[in-house]
Amino acid sequence: MKKYRCKLCGYIYDPAKGDSDVGVKPGTPFEQLPDDWVCPACGAPKSEFESVD
Repeated sequence: MKKYRCKLCGYIYDPAKGDSDVGVKPGTPFEQLPDDWVCPACGAPKSEFESVD
């Protein structure tokens, strides 16, 4: 699964880890995150993320 980086602060969303602070389980692809999910580091919306290789 691809990782995604916040273009504003550089936070990396790693699907293998998920986002336990808001109940996103490990193994959740970025595309399946809720539409209202925001960057846990800076609060940016999903639209501010880009895939990283």
